Amino acid sequence: MRLTPSLLSADFTRLAEEVRTVEEAGAHGLHLDVMDGHYVPNLTFGPIVVAAVRRCTDLPLDAHLMIGNAPEHIRAYAEAGADAIAVHPEAVPHLHKTIADLRALAVRPGLAINPLSPLASLEEALAAVDYAIVMSVNPGWGGQRFIEGSMDRVRQVRKIAERTNPSLEIVIDGGINASRIAAARDAGADVVVAGSAVFGAADPAAAVREMLAA
Repeated sequence: MRLTPSLLSADFTRLAEEVRTVEEAGAHGLHLDVMDGHYVPNLTFGPIVVAAVRRCTDLPLDAHLMIGNAPEHIRAYAEAGADAIAVHPEAVPHLHKTIADLRALAVRPGLAINPLSPLASLEEALAAVDYAIVMSVNPGWGGQRFIEGSMDRVRQVRKIAERTNPSLEIVIDGGINASRIAAARDAGADVVVAGSAVFGAADPAAAVREMLAA
C-alpha cells in the first residue's frame, strides 16, 4: 500500500517544510487538490503552487482537477510538474480526447469517481486510464467524514479492472486514517490519499509512519 498525502491540509505558510517532513517520513508521492470554485464550491490553488511544490521535491505529484474546464488547463498543470492528472468525467465533455491529450503531454491520465457516479457508465473510461481515484467523500473540502460503503466501491472498480484494465491503479481518497488502511488494502486499493490525518496530526511524520505500518 502506498501513501500520498494531500497538500490541501498542509500549512501553506510552511509548504516546503511540510513537503520535506512527509517525504522524509516515507510518503510515496503528493496529492494536489485543485479546485476552481465552480465544479466544487471551494477554491484552492493553481499551476503556480504546483510548480513551487515541484521545486521542493522529486516525489511524484498527482493533480486532482476538481475544475469545470479541465481540458483547457491540463497543459498548464503538466508543464508545472504534475506527473499524473485526474479529471472528473462529469466535467469533461470529450473524455476520450482528454485522456489522449494527457498521454501526449507524457502525463499519467486518471479518472476521479464521485461517490454516486454510476460505475457501469465508466467501464470504457476505466479501461483507458492509468489510475482511478475512488472518492470516499464528496469532492470539495478536506476533513470530511468517510462515506460508509466506499470500500465496496473500491471492490467494484477492482472487478471492472480485472476484466478491462488489470494494471489499473486504484486510489481511495477521503476520510482516510490509519484505522482504514487494512480495509482499503483488502478491498483492492493500491494507494491511499490522506490529508487531515497527516497534516492535522500533532506529528505529521509519525502519522505517515503509522499509516505506512498499518
